Amino acid sequence: MFRYHELEPQMTSIAALLMQKQHLLGRLEECPGPNEREEIERLLDRIDAELNALDRADRL
Repeated sequence: MFRYHELEPQMTSIAALLMQKQHLLGRLEECPGPNEREEIERLLDRIDAELNALDRADRL
């Protein structure tokens, strides 16, 4: 039988990634310098890739 607690770790991961993404987007709005902007964009790309991987895992 499928139980809610089986979803909890994945939902926690998704929530953490979304919070990190929100924080980074907020930093982008503060007009960082070019080096910091590049680093933020790299981190956002990594977060998006992780979210996409979790989404694909749900569809299997």
